[in-house]
Amino acid sequence: MTIRTCLCLITRRTPRRGDEVLLGYKKAGFGAGRWVGLGGHIEDGEEPVDAAVREVAEESGLVVSSSKLSLRACLAFVFPARPAWDQTADVFRTEDFLGEPAESDEVIPRWFAVGALPLSDMWDDARYWMPIVLAGGHVTARVTFAADCATVAAFEPGD
Repeated sequence: MTIRTCLCLITRRTPRRGDEVLLGYKKAGFGAGRWVGLGGHIEDGEEPVDAAVREVAEESGLVVSSSKLSLRACLAFVFPARPAWDQTADVFRTEDFLGEPAESDEVIPRWFAVGALPLSDMWDDARYWMPIVLAGGHVTARVTFAADCATVAAFEPGD
């Protein structure tokens, strides 16, 4: 059974650093030790956009409105060596948020310049799609991971 997830990329423009994106350093659970977009599981009966709003609040304390989230990517992650990890992710983006990010049980939030993403400390797939989304584009793709469950073996753009 494929797990349904969501991510929300919150961006801002600063005079000194230009465009920034908020990422979270995952403290425990799936992806621990990596910088990730805020997000998580979509509950049964929950719409992806509503899950994104909930996950952002739980992980960072920030408040985002579902009406201000823009769907920017639909990704399917396939782990042939670990099918239980197979998942989809609806990726949203917003520049509209309230509050200041705060550490939670799950993540330590930090702003990164869009041009200086910590890609070597993120899931390998991020380098394929995240720069496109942050530049304002849309991505639909199937990402297949290698036997190590960390390296991308194939990135196949979809319709």
